[in-house]
Amino acid sequence: QVQLVESGGGLVQAGGSLRLSCAASGNIFSVNVMGWYRGAPGKARVLVATIGGGGRANYADSVKGRFTISRDNAKNTVYLQMNSLKPEDTAVYYCNSDILLYGSTRYSEHWGQGTQVTVSS
Repeated sequence: QVQLVESGGGLVQAGGSLRLSCAASGNIFSVNVMGWYRGAPGKARVLVATIGGGGRANYADSVKGRFTISRDNAKNTVYLQMNSLKPEDTAVYYCNSDILLYGSTRYSEHWGQGTQVTVSS
């Protein structure tokens, strides 16, 4: 019923930049918090950044000052601008969103399939 499609991952040298995008589509009535997590396949995912519907953002300490999260509510899309990338930022990045579906009475959590970000030293 809902798909979160990520794009923008890839290989970049340390100090470089990448921009991730995640578009939510489907039977969507409303989108609440959207965010990005990262981790290795099969391992726990760690919060990178989240943004509320009003634009209030929250960041992990490890990315503050380097990453910027934003969203386009009209497109149900969230972005992650990543600057000054470091090798330790290498991970699979997952999009996450709390979505209210048509006909539902409460928000449900949804995940994207993940996009690989690799930062070489």
